[in-house]
Amino acid sequence: MIRAAVLGSPISHSLSPLLHTVAYNELGLKGDYTAIEVKSGELSDFLLSCDESWTGFSLTMPLKEEVIALADVVSPLALTINSANTLIRESGQWHATTTDVSGFTHALSSAGIHISGEVLIIGAGATARAAAAACDGVANSITVMSRSVSREKDMREAVKTSQIDFISWGDSSSFSSAQLIISTTPSGASDSLSDFLPKNPNSSLFDALYHPWPTLVLERWKDNGGEIIDGLDLLIHQAIDQMQLFARVTFDRQDMAKLLRKHGLIALNSST
Repeated sequence: MIRAAVLGSPISHSLSPLLHTVAYNELGLKGDYTAIEVKSGELSDFLLSCDESWTGFSLTMPLKEEVIALADVVSPLALTINSANTLIRESGQWHATTTDVSGFTHALSSAGIHISGEVLIIGAGATARAAAAACDGVANSITVMSRSVSREKDMREAVKTSQIDFISWGDSSSFSSAQLIISTTPSGASDSLSDFLPKNPNSSLFDALYHPWPTLVLERWKDNGGEIIDGLDLLIHQAIDQMQLFARVTFDRQDMAKLLRKHGLIALNSST
């Protein structure tokens, strides 16, 4: 039996329990997946309290960086981006990895968007580093718009091949030059950028958030005639990879993604 949960704070809004439960039922698997409030600094004690019945955990803010120092084994990709969103218990040890990078890749591919040219990433936290790693080597250049220079070093370490540059918050020139824009900021942080968005954009905007639904920037971009990808797709595709790790089974990704998006949209629309 799969016993898992999503950990983070705040966690009450998370759709992960719904998505995992729907998937396990669809696959005919016995699974118990819940949401547990774990604040910054509490992860170590929480993991020590877990017995062998736990399969693993999904991790969200603010635990993705904290877990790197706590896991017994950390995947090379998680080390590169200094972020892990998945913990699996294997032979009595906690193994940390990330499905955020593949989540971005699969969400973009499913939307028919080919990464190329310049990519603008808004934000410089753990999700931004995952987005940068997903674009690395396929985008010619990655431009990062951030309000803090303290995260520049970690962002640079997440990118191995593509050129990476940094611009100040609100620098509107990159909104027009980038082929793809990925917003990774926390709720409300990107609202101040909505007035800088171009009319009739030729590029696509991918907003990693699904709470609030929809975000102001995503709504404004769509109203301006631009192509959008929402955070529900990212949540679904990173969750599918976690499901395969937890259950140790494979299944058709696109069929599962359609099913999970149907249920996710019902939940989001009923909460607005």
